[in-house]
Amino acid sequence: MPAAVKLCLDCRNIVGESVVWDERAGRLYWVDIVGGTIHAWAPGDAEAHRFATPTLVTSIGLSAAEGFVVGLKKTVTRWDGAGGFETLAEIEPDLPDNRLNEGVVGPDGAFWVGTMQNNIAPDGAPQEITASTGRLYRVAADGRVEALSEDRFGITNTLVFTGGRLITADTLRNELYSYRIEPRSGQLDDKRTILAGFERGAPDGSCLDAEGFVWTCRVAGGACLIRYAPDGTLDRVVEVPCSWPTSCTFGGPGLATLYVTSARFTMSPAQLVAAPHEGGLFALDVGVRGRPAYRFGAAPAGA
Repeated sequence: MPAAVKLCLDCRNIVGESVVWDERAGRLYWVDIVGGTIHAWAPGDAEAHRFATPTLVTSIGLSAAEGFVVGLKKTVTRWDGAGGFETLAEIEPDLPDNRLNEGVVGPDGAFWVGTMQNNIAPDGAPQEITASTGRLYRVAADGRVEALSEDRFGITNTLVFTGGRLITADTLRNELYSYRIEPRSGQLDDKRTILAGFERGAPDGSCLDAEGFVWTCRVAGGACLIRYAPDGTLDRVVEVPCSWPTSCTFGGPGLATLYVTSARFTMSPAQLVAAPHEGGLFALDVGVRGRPAYRFGAAPAGA
């Protein structure tokens, strides 16, 4: 049975990403990377509150204390929820052509982030990626930064924790991976490719539902989300009315609604006339519930 889908906000994000539900405030938070804004929205509101960021903003996570953890272009910061950003850690200061991309709070209370070669020009236009220079890192609440493996990625995406493993993606390669998280060191090993070459779009942001299945947005023309088991076994494909779905999370009462952000990056004026809601925020009723997001600085929880 097709999922019920509705447009919540015609917010026209250039690159909407990193959507997360804050159950304390009853709000969704997400970022527009190229637009340099953080969005906060309560279901039913006519529009979102928007907060400007000092650089490109790539990701956002909830905090155990007041405020949030936010990934900017090259730094992980604490954000007070209004205007102030405090730098916590600089990532890859020796690689000026790289930037941060995906970022998610993990079950250990740390902020897990990925990098990539910067594909956004100073004027916000797209620029070509010429090398796979991205890596995965963990940033602790005290600012300590740890590289998690030697593997390199074209575009780091998807950070989902399940059964002592991390599911992650390389959007450029159109591949999803599962890594074992070594219990003592926290390093990543035992890499397995669990899904490669899916014919619609490429993998972007993901979330885990209460039944242990992963939901992944299929960006770059995919116009759908896929639900699959942690071993990569495909369960279903859910259509969405945007060609670039980017990130997803469960929220609302009982975590019963799947919210999806989208992008209009690289699209021509003619494409946007034909599909004016690209970059919007969508809500889906998919018949399953989600799980609460982890919080930065909280005591470790079971993955």
